[in-house]
Amino acid sequence: MEQRPYWLWQALATDDGDPAPALVSDTRAQLCIIGGGFTGLWTAILAKQARPDLDVLVLEADVCGGGASGRNGGCALTWSTKFFTLQRLFGDAEAVRLVRASEQALLDIEAFCAEHSIDCEWRRHGTLFTATSQAQLGASDAVVAALEAHGINSWQKMPPHELQRRAGSRAHLEGWYSPVAASVQPGKLVRGLRRVALGLGVQLHEGTPMRGLEEGSPPVVRTPHGKVTADRVVIAINAWMASSFREFERSIAIVSSDMVITEPAAAALAASGLDGGISVLDSRIFVHYYRSTPDGRLMFGKGGNTFAYGGRMLPVFNQPSPYREELAGRLRGFIPELAGTPIAASWNGASDRSVTGLPFFGCLRGRPDVFYGFGYSGNGVGPSRMGGELLSSLALGLDNEWTRSPLLRGPLGRFPPEPIRYVGSLMVRNAIRRKEAAEDSGRRPFLPDVMLSRFAAAAGKADKA
Repeated sequence: MEQRPYWLWQALATDDGDPAPALVSDTRAQLCIIGGGFTGLWTAILAKQARPDLDVLVLEADVCGGGASGRNGGCALTWSTKFFTLQRLFGDAEAVRLVRASEQALLDIEAFCAEHSIDCEWRRHGTLFTATSQAQLGASDAVVAALEAHGINSWQKMPPHELQRRAGSRAHLEGWYSPVAASVQPGKLVRGLRRVALGLGVQLHEGTPMRGLEEGSPPVVRTPHGKVTADRVVIAINAWMASSFREFERSIAIVSSDMVITEPAAAALAASGLDGGISVLDSRIFVHYYRSTPDGRLMFGKGGNTFAYGGRMLPVFNQPSPYREELAGRLRGFIPELAGTPIAASWNGASDRSVTGLPFFGCLRGRPDVFYGFGYSGNGVGPSRMGGELLSSLALGLDNEWTRSPLLRGPLGRFPPEPIRYVGSLMVRNAIRRKEAAEDSGRRPFLPDVMLSRFAAAAGKADKA
C-alpha cells in the first residue's frame, strides 16, 4: 500500500494550489529540469531570479515533494562534520569554502522563506552531536579541533547536565552543540518553493516522468505523452539516477531512512526538556536522529535499514516503515516521558548514499548541455540549496566559484558490482548492528571493524576498475 509520508500529507492538506497538469504534447524550453524536489526547484528559482526572461520548465514524476524532499527528517545541517572528507578530496581551501557555503545555505533558506512568506516551521535552534555509549566518546574531538584550527568552528562542548537537558534525554553521555542548524517541516518547504517557482513563471508539469533522454543536440526529454526539446537540461532525480542511467548504478547505494512521529505530547516533551527546535543526532554509523515539532510531536528516525539491489526503487520505500515498532521502542528508550504517547505515523524513503558521503555533480556523458547532481547521502535539506546554486550556474553558463568547484568532477568512487555490493551491504549492516548492540551493553564487539574495512577496501578496488 502506497502512502504519502507524514510531512507531505500534512503539507498537501493545507496547500490550496491546484495540481500542475501533466505534459500531453511536444514543447520547447530554454531550460528543462527533471525533478520537482529541493534540488530541482532551487535550480529553477535561482535560474529565474538571475534571468527573469529565461524559459524554464520542470517535469516531476509525482507531485513536488513526492520523493526525498517530502519524506526526510527535516534536519537542516551543514558540512562542518564532513571537514576531513572535504579536505582529503578537495584540499584545505575548498574544504573551508564548502563548510562556509553550507552554513550560508541555511541562512539563505531562512531569508528566502521570510521574504516569500513560506510557513515551513523553520527553527534555527541548532543541533547536538552526541555519544550514547562509551565507544562513541571522543568521536567528534578531532574534527572539532581541525575546524578550530582553520577558523571555521561553530561547535562547543556541552557539560553533561546541559547536554541532557537540551537533548531531553539522559541517554547522552557526551555532546557538542552548534547553533548553525535548523529544523523544518520539509513538505511545507518544498510546497513553498513550488509556489514561488510558479509565481516566477516557471512552467511545471507534475505526473510526468522522464522516459528517456535522446542523444544529440539540442537534448530531447521523452515523457509518456510528449517531448521537451531544450537548450539545456538539468537532471535532479537523486536516488532514481541509479535506475535511470546505468553508468550510475555503482555510484550510489540506495538505503532507507525510516521515521516515526508521535501524536501531540507537548506536556511530556516539556517535561523531558526537549520542546524547542533543536535536532539531536548520535554518533552511530546508522545514526539515530530526533527533534520536536511546533505542535508538540516528536519525530524519530534511523538510517541504514533497507538496502536496494542494483539501485532499484523498492515498493517499501513508499510505504509505512517496516521498522515502526523498533523505532518506537528506541524513541521511548531515549525519552521515557513519551512512553504512553501513541505513534501517529511512520514512513521511510530512499536515500542516495555516495561512496564519499557527499553529493557530486557533472555533465552527463560529457555533454555540455545536460547536467546532473545527486548523492546527498542523507543530508540534503541545506546542501540542496548549494546544489541549486551550482546547477543553475551551469545552466546559465556562468564562470564562478560553483562552476569551478571540484564537486563537478562527478562520482569520486564506485561501490562493488552486484551481487557483491548487496551481499556485502547486508553483512556490514548486520555487523554494525551487532557492534552497536555490544557497545550499548558495554560489551566488546566481535571484529566488526575488520568486516567494515574489508568492504571499504572492496569498494576502493572497484573504484579503480
